[in-house]
Amino acid sequence: MDIKNTIKSFRPNSLPASFAEKARSGFAGGLAIFLLAWALYHLPQPEYPLLLLGSMAASAVLLFAVPHSPLAQPWNLIGGHFVSALAGWTAIHLVADPVTAAGVAVGSAIFLMYLLNCLHPPGAATALTLVLGAPQFQQMGWHWVALIVAANAGIFLLLALIINNSLPQRRYPAMSAKPPPPLPETTIIPEQEDLEWALGRMDSMIDINIEDLNSIYAAAHEHAQSRFDSRIK
Repeated sequence: MDIKNTIKSFRPNSLPASFAEKARSGFAGGLAIFLLAWALYHLPQPEYPLLLLGSMAASAVLLFAVPHSPLAQPWNLIGGHFVSALAGWTAIHLVADPVTAAGVAVGSAIFLMYLLNCLHPPGAATALTLVLGAPQFQQMGWHWVALIVAANAGIFLLLALIINNSLPQRRYPAMSAKPPPPLPETTIIPEQEDLEWALGRMDSMIDINIEDLNSIYAAAHEHAQSRFDSRIK
Protein backbone atom coordinates (compact mmCIF):
# COMPACT_ATOMS: atom_id res chain seq x y z
CA MET A 1 0.00 0.00 0.00
CA ASP A 2 1.25 3.47 -0.93
CA ILE A 3 0.77 5.33 2.38
CA LYS A 4 1.36 8.77 0.87
CA ASN A 5 -1.26 8.35 -1.86
CA THR A 6 -3.63 6.70 0.60
CA ILE A 7 -3.46 9.76 2.88
CA LYS A 8 -3.97 12.05 -0.13
CA SER A 9 -7.10 10.11 -1.09
CA PHE A 10 -8.79 11.41 2.07
CA ARG A 11 -8.76 14.94 0.68
CA PRO A 12 -12.15 16.20 -0.52
CA ASN A 13 -12.80 15.90 -4.23
CA SER A 14 -14.01 19.03 -5.96
CA LEU A 15 -17.42 18.66 -7.59
CA PRO A 16 -17.68 20.02 -11.16
CA ALA A 17 -20.97 21.85 -10.67
CA SER A 18 -21.78 25.53 -10.25
CA PHE A 19 -23.08 27.01 -7.01
CA ALA A 20 -26.46 27.46 -8.70
CA GLU A 21 -26.64 23.75 -9.56
CA LYS A 22 -25.74 22.78 -6.00
CA ALA A 23 -28.44 25.12 -4.67
CA ARG A 24 -30.96 23.67 -7.14
CA SER A 25 -30.12 20.15 -5.95
CA GLY A 26 -30.62 21.05 -2.30
CA PHE A 27 -33.87 22.86 -2.98
CA ALA A 28 -35.21 20.05 -5.20
CA GLY A 29 -34.34 17.33 -2.68
CA GLY A 30 -35.87 19.21 0.23
CA LEU A 31 -39.01 20.05 -1.73
CA ALA A 32 -39.41 16.43 -2.83
CA ILE A 33 -39.17 15.09 0.73
CA PHE A 34 -41.67 17.71 1.93
CA LEU A 35 -44.15 16.82 -0.82
CA LEU A 36 -43.67 13.09 -0.23
CA ALA A 37 -44.36 13.48 3.51
CA TRP A 38 -47.37 15.68 2.77
CA ALA A 39 -48.80 13.16 0.29
CA LEU A 40 -48.30 10.19 2.62
CA TYR A 41 -50.00 12.07 5.45
CA HIS A 42 -53.04 13.01 3.35
CA LEU A 43 -53.54 9.68 1.56
CA PRO A 44 -56.23 7.37 3.00
CA GLN A 45 -54.93 5.35 5.96
CA PRO A 46 -57.17 2.23 6.02
CA GLU A 47 -55.59 0.33 8.93
CA TYR A 48 -51.97 1.23 9.63
CA PRO A 49 -50.40 4.60 8.77
CA LEU A 50 -48.38 5.11 5.59
CA LEU A 51 -44.90 5.70 7.00
CA LEU A 52 -42.25 7.91 5.45
CA LEU A 53 -39.19 5.67 4.97
CA GLY A 54 -35.93 7.24 6.12
CA SER A 55 -34.19 5.63 3.14
CA MET A 56 -36.03 8.05 0.85
CA ALA A 57 -33.73 10.82 2.11
CA ALA A 58 -30.80 8.88 0.65
CA SER A 59 -32.78 8.38 -2.56
CA ALA A 60 -33.25 12.16 -2.67
CA VAL A 61 -29.48 12.63 -2.86
CA LEU A 62 -29.29 10.39 -5.92
CA LEU A 63 -32.43 11.58 -7.69
CA PHE A 64 -31.86 15.30 -7.18
CA ALA A 65 -28.07 15.69 -6.84
CA VAL A 66 -26.96 13.11 -9.43
CA PRO A 67 -30.14 12.46 -11.49
CA HIS A 68 -28.11 11.26 -14.49
CA SER A 69 -26.41 8.52 -12.46
CA PRO A 70 -27.30 4.92 -13.47
CA LEU A 71 -28.11 4.30 -9.77
CA ALA A 72 -30.82 6.99 -9.82
CA GLN A 73 -32.91 5.70 -12.73
CA PRO A 74 -36.56 4.62 -12.31
CA TRP A 75 -35.97 0.86 -12.32
CA ASN A 76 -33.18 1.28 -9.78
CA LEU A 77 -35.44 3.34 -7.51
CA ILE A 78 -38.51 1.10 -7.67
CA GLY A 79 -36.78 -2.28 -8.02
CA GLY A 80 -34.07 -1.43 -5.50
CA HIS A 81 -36.48 -0.53 -2.72
CA PHE A 82 -38.82 -3.45 -3.42
CA VAL A 83 -36.21 -6.23 -3.53
CA SER A 84 -34.51 -4.73 -0.49
CA ALA A 85 -37.80 -4.71 1.40
CA LEU A 86 -38.23 -8.36 0.43
CA ALA A 87 -34.72 -9.12 1.71
CA GLY A 88 -35.44 -7.35 5.00
CA TRP A 89 -38.82 -9.05 5.41
CA THR A 90 -37.30 -12.48 4.78
CA ALA A 91 -34.45 -11.81 7.21
CA ILE A 92 -36.69 -10.85 10.14
CA HIS A 93 -38.69 -14.05 9.69
CA LEU A 94 -35.80 -16.47 9.21
CA VAL A 95 -33.13 -15.01 11.50
CA ALA A 96 -33.96 -14.60 15.20
CA ASP A 97 -30.88 -12.61 16.23
CA PRO A 98 -31.43 -8.95 15.16
CA VAL A 99 -27.70 -8.28 14.73
CA THR A 100 -27.32 -11.23 12.38
CA ALA A 101 -30.59 -10.34 10.67
CA ALA A 102 -29.27 -6.85 9.94
CA GLY A 103 -26.23 -8.25 8.15
CA VAL A 104 -28.27 -10.84 6.27
CA ALA A 105 -30.85 -8.27 5.18
CA VAL A 106 -28.33 -5.75 3.85
CA GLY A 107 -26.12 -8.39 2.23
CA SER A 108 -29.09 -10.06 0.55
CA ALA A 109 -30.41 -6.70 -0.62
CA ILE A 110 -27.11 -5.82 -2.29
CA PHE A 111 -26.93 -9.25 -3.96
CA LEU A 112 -30.52 -9.10 -5.24
CA MET A 113 -30.16 -5.54 -6.52
CA TYR A 114 -27.01 -6.52 -8.40
CA LEU A 115 -28.69 -9.66 -9.75
CA LEU A 116 -31.75 -7.77 -10.99
CA ASN A 117 -29.80 -4.76 -12.33
CA CYS A 118 -31.52 -2.36 -9.94
CA LEU A 119 -28.62 -1.34 -7.70
CA HIS A 120 -29.81 1.60 -5.59
CA PRO A 121 -27.78 2.17 -2.38
CA PRO A 122 -30.72 3.59 -0.37
CA GLY A 123 -32.48 0.26 -0.91
CA ALA A 124 -30.12 -1.34 1.60
CA ALA A 125 -31.36 1.20 4.14
CA THR A 126 -34.90 0.03 3.45
CA ALA A 127 -33.85 -3.54 4.22
CA LEU A 128 -32.21 -2.42 7.47
CA THR A 129 -35.29 -0.36 8.40
CA LEU A 130 -37.41 -3.51 8.37
CA VAL A 131 -34.96 -5.23 10.71
CA LEU A 132 -34.78 -2.27 13.12
CA GLY A 133 -38.57 -2.03 13.22
CA ALA A 134 -39.22 -5.78 13.03
CA PRO A 135 -42.00 -5.99 15.68
CA GLN A 136 -43.98 -3.17 14.09
CA PHE A 137 -43.58 -4.43 10.52
CA GLN A 138 -44.39 -8.02 11.48
CA GLN A 139 -47.59 -6.81 13.11
CA MET A 140 -48.51 -4.82 10.02
CA GLY A 141 -47.96 -7.75 7.65
CA TRP A 142 -46.28 -8.01 4.26
CA HIS A 143 -49.17 -6.48 2.30
CA TRP A 144 -48.87 -3.25 4.29
CA VAL A 145 -45.08 -3.21 4.02
CA ALA A 146 -45.42 -3.55 0.24
CA LEU A 147 -47.97 -0.72 0.21
CA ILE A 148 -45.65 1.54 2.18
CA VAL A 149 -42.73 0.84 -0.19
CA ALA A 150 -44.95 1.30 -3.25
CA ALA A 151 -46.32 4.61 -1.95
CA ASN A 152 -42.89 5.97 -1.02
CA ALA A 153 -41.07 4.89 -4.19
CA GLY A 154 -43.98 5.57 -6.56
CA ILE A 155 -44.70 9.10 -5.33
CA PHE A 156 -40.98 9.88 -5.20
CA LEU A 157 -40.54 8.75 -8.81
CA LEU A 158 -43.39 11.02 -9.89
CA LEU A 159 -41.81 13.94 -8.02
CA ALA A 160 -38.42 13.22 -9.61
CA LEU A 161 -39.97 13.28 -13.08
CA ILE A 162 -41.76 16.58 -12.46
CA ILE A 163 -39.08 18.45 -10.51
CA ASN A 164 -35.98 17.35 -12.43
CA ASN A 165 -37.50 18.03 -15.84
CA SER A 166 -38.52 21.49 -14.64
CA LEU A 167 -34.91 22.44 -13.87
CA PRO A 168 -32.30 23.57 -16.44
CA GLN A 169 -29.60 21.16 -17.63
CA ARG A 170 -31.57 18.14 -16.40
CA ARG A 171 -33.24 15.24 -18.16
CA TYR A 172 -34.86 12.51 -16.14
CA PRO A 173 -34.81 9.63 -16.69
CA ALA A 174 -31.44 9.63 -18.44
CA MET A 175 -31.74 8.65 -22.10
CA SER A 176 -29.29 6.50 -24.02
CA ALA A 177 -26.68 8.72 -25.59
CA LYS A 178 -26.48 8.89 -29.37
CA PRO A 179 -23.28 7.45 -30.85
CA PRO A 180 -20.71 10.17 -31.50
CA PRO A 181 -19.93 11.11 -35.11
CA PRO A 182 -16.90 9.37 -36.67
CA LEU A 183 -13.59 11.01 -35.86
CA PRO A 184 -11.49 12.55 -38.65
CA GLU A 185 -8.40 10.73 -39.84
CA THR A 186 -6.16 13.06 -37.86
CA THR A 187 -7.44 12.34 -34.37
CA ILE A 188 -6.80 14.73 -31.49
CA ILE A 189 -6.83 12.80 -28.22
CA PRO A 190 -8.34 14.71 -25.28
CA GLU A 191 -6.17 15.10 -22.18
CA GLN A 192 -7.19 15.37 -18.52
CA GLU A 193 -7.66 19.15 -18.66
CA ASP A 194 -10.05 18.69 -21.59
CA LEU A 195 -12.10 16.15 -19.64
CA GLU A 196 -12.22 18.47 -16.62
CA TRP A 197 -13.34 21.35 -18.86
CA ALA A 198 -16.10 19.20 -20.39
CA LEU A 199 -17.34 18.10 -16.96
CA GLY A 200 -17.45 21.70 -15.80
CA ARG A 201 -19.47 22.73 -18.88
CA MET A 202 -22.20 20.21 -18.05
CA ASP A 203 -23.15 22.13 -14.87
CA SER A 204 -24.52 18.99 -13.25
CA MET A 205 -23.06 16.48 -10.86
CA ILE A 206 -21.74 13.34 -12.60
CA ASP A 207 -21.35 10.28 -10.37
CA ILE A 208 -17.70 9.63 -11.32
CA ASN A 209 -14.40 11.29 -10.47
CA ILE A 210 -11.84 12.47 -12.99
CA GLU A 211 -9.40 9.66 -12.17
CA ASP A 212 -11.99 6.98 -12.94
CA LEU A 213 -13.00 8.85 -16.09
CA ASN A 214 -9.38 8.90 -17.23
CA SER A 215 -9.08 5.16 -16.57
CA ILE A 216 -12.27 4.44 -18.51
CA TYR A 217 -11.11 6.58 -21.41
CA ALA A 218 -7.68 4.93 -21.48
CA ALA A 219 -9.19 1.44 -21.37
CA ALA A 220 -11.66 2.30 -24.13
CA HIS A 221 -8.87 3.76 -26.28
CA GLU A 222 -6.74 0.65 -25.77
CA HIS A 223 -9.67 -1.62 -26.64
CA ALA A 224 -10.48 0.39 -29.77
CA GLN A 225 -6.84 0.25 -30.84
CA SER A 226 -6.65 -3.53 -30.39
CA ARG A 227 -9.91 -3.97 -32.30
CA PHE A 228 -8.56 -1.80 -35.14
CA ASP A 229 -5.27 -3.74 -35.19
CA SER A 230 -7.10 -7.08 -35.41
CA ARG A 231 -9.10 -5.88 -38.43
CA ILE A 232 -6.07 -4.92 -40.50
CA LYS A 233 -4.18 -8.16 -39.85
